[in-house]
Amino acid sequence: MGSLYYGDSAEPINIDDRALAHLKIVIATKLRRNESFTLSWHHADAENGGRSTIWLHPSIPLRFVFAESEAPEISRQWVESLASSASSSGGITLVDEDVEDTINC
Repeated sequence: MGSLYYGDSAEPINIDDRALAHLKIVIATKLRRNESFTLSWHHADAENGGRSTIWLHPSIPLRFVFAESEAPEISRQWVESLASSASSSGGITLVDEDVEDTINC
């Protein structure tokens, strides 16, 4: 399980390593272009359900921490799906991967 540290919060947002790797690509691309957007996700069942949304802006510090030392294979289709949602008015909604097209990054 990976972690995304947002702003100055000491408490991480826990996200599966594979999902976090895909999000990192999309988030870094958007922020490199100075684009702001939201990121939303559903809480794990262990967290009593619910959902959260954060505002991502180039001036807000982010740190991606991965539990695994090896980077996972990347699904081009999943990255494209997340990137498409990042450009929508609702921002990125973290959804499960449902494709098998992978590339090495």
